[in-house]
Amino acid sequence: MTNQGIIFNIQRFTLHDGPGIRTELFFKGCPLRCEWCGNPESFKAHIQPGVYGSKCISSEKCGMCLDVCPDKSMLNFIDDKLVSIDHSKCTNCLACYDACPSDAIKLWGRSMSVEECMKEIRKDKGYYERSGGGVTVSGGEPLLQSDFIRELFKVCKDEGIETCCESSFYTDWNEIEKILPYTDLIISDIKHMDTDIHKKYTGVDNEKILENLKKLTKKEQDLILRIPIIPNVNDDMDNIKATADFILNELGGRVRTLQLLSFMRLGEEKYCSLDMPYKMKDVEVDRELFQKHVSEIADYFNSRGIHCLVGTKEKQ
Repeated sequence: MTNQGIIFNIQRFTLHDGPGIRTELFFKGCPLRCEWCGNPESFKAHIQPGVYGSKCISSEKCGMCLDVCPDKSMLNFIDDKLVSIDHSKCTNCLACYDACPSDAIKLWGRSMSVEECMKEIRKDKGYYERSGGGVTVSGGEPLLQSDFIRELFKVCKDEGIETCCESSFYTDWNEIEKILPYTDLIISDIKHMDTDIHKKYTGVDNEKILENLKKLTKKEQDLILRIPIIPNVNDDMDNIKATADFILNELGGRVRTLQLLSFMRLGEEKYCSLDMPYKMKDVEVDRELFQKHVSEIADYFNSRGIHCLVGTKEKQ
């Protein structure tokens, strides 16, 4: 049993990742580097400090981070305000976070036990029962912490709480198998059918993902698939047709719902806090035309007999 999980966010009353009202736990660590990802704080598996320079009091008036940092050269200041931390030098001792009096340094991630997670989850048990909701784990990639997820879901099931795991499925099959006996719903996605293009924009190929999806459908597990529709990356009809063929021919059409997620520029502030480039910064879309395009893609999937919706609600 794994006693601690590393979690960077807990959201209550969510409506987008599974049915009903849910509590969603976001786990740190991810093997993918999707260029459009809105949660860059999830990439690294360990707890990290992030910087919000607008809150910095200044090194002259405060300087407490400088007093405690073991290597002051990693703290970068502009106009006397802390703007970034050189994470190639940072040892994650977190002394700067402990010392900062102004919340200019934010902690991305915290270590929690199963029981600490359950204390948060139980707060909303009445909402789950009335709405058909439950608990969702996401990330990052939660299956990097599959032993912890298994123990968490076992307790949830013992207490009558429905469970959902949202995963990239870029993991070994045995990690997926660990959680299946305690998981009511899986949410995964297909980002691109061409493995080279997939690797270009996510940092990994897609073979393992597609193989795991095929194995899952043989288990009769409830599955929601998603496609993040990214302009000029995966929204061409050749890729859409190939995706439909895969769902019908390789997955046997055994998908409860296919959800299309329209590209949005999300997380730029968090990229800045971690001193990371946001690669979608220059991507601009005409929202009205783009949404029409996404709707046309949904119409195509439905015409192929695949239940497809725009957005994350299963009923629209």
